[in-house]
Amino acid sequence: MSTDPTAGHRTPPRPTMKDVAAVAGVGLKTVSRVVNGEPGVSPEMAGRVQRAIQQLGFRRNDSARLLRTGTTASIGLLLEDIGDPFSSALSRAVESVAAEHGCLLFTGSSAQSADRERELALAFCARRVEGLIIVPAGRDHRYLQPEAGSGLPIVFLDRPAETIAADTVLSDNAGGARTAVAHLIRHGHRRIGFLGDLPHLHTCRQRERGYREAMAAAGLPVEPDWVRTGPTDRARVAAAVQRLLDGPEPVTALFSGNNRITVGVLHALAARPDRPALVGFDDLELGDLLRPGLTVVAQDPAELGTTAARLLFERLRHGPGPVRRVEVPTRLIVRGTGETGPS
Repeated sequence: MSTDPTAGHRTPPRPTMKDVAAVAGVGLKTVSRVVNGEPGVSPEMAGRVQRAIQQLGFRRNDSARLLRTGTTASIGLLLEDIGDPFSSALSRAVESVAAEHGCLLFTGSSAQSADRERELALAFCARRVEGLIIVPAGRDHRYLQPEAGSGLPIVFLDRPAETIAADTVLSDNAGGARTAVAHLIRHGHRRIGFLGDLPHLHTCRQRERGYREAMAAAGLPVEPDWVRTGPTDRARVAAAVQRLLDGPEPVTALFSGNNRITVGVLHALAARPDRPALVGFDDLELGDLLRPGLTVVAQDPAELGTTAARLLFERLRHGPGPVRRVEVPTRLIVRGTGETGPS
């Protein structure tokens, strides 16, 4: 696992009650009373404090107090689909770290919808979660800038944000894809097809990049028809497999870009007499029970989720600092489907 502590931009310091007191021209105790809803402040003074709070974007930080006293706090986790095995493993890992800190975890699924992601993220913020971990569905996260600017820690997981500076935890997607395709090339394959997810997704772009880099490193061309990206439903995947295998120069091997696509490929191949070599990105729970076993590039969702949660709690304890980007290695698991040569 590699960490670059200087990556990205420095998060601006969050405004404090001292800052509010200075702008409002009142004492710190007055600000504390207004923030905590205590009596003893005149309406005129309270109005000055409220205007200063709005001007500065001040947000009361209960996190340190909650974590010190052991009182239950809460964090939010936004996943693509909680029913997906990869997402479930991420959730379990984050929940385990949250429990260590006496913290509840609220979880929601975006279903790859940017609108749904925004709706859930802002709903969590409205319920005063102490931090957010997000597997992004959309590409524009400027809607979170007011919350981030007021001190809410946010960690992006599996995919980076593109319009906001925030801590990020990723798998080595391009490196894992290079390893998968190089493995197929070593077994004699020269015509290798890539089946990817929606092309705007960071993971799809990086895995396609690794595929192309491995082909280029071996001096092999990539024909346009060999790259098939789109929704991960079985009908789309089955049609893509058919086009890759039934053309005038069919591919002899397939590299599938995630576990949902791999399942679709396995269904599509079940009725075919010709079985190309196959390596999938992401492991499957029963992949070792197939005959032959499924060769995969495995991510480590437990490490991804644990790392993201620990980054979040570090932010809660220590506050702003340089934005961090952590990349977790993948590993090739050889089981049989990727080790046959071209027929």
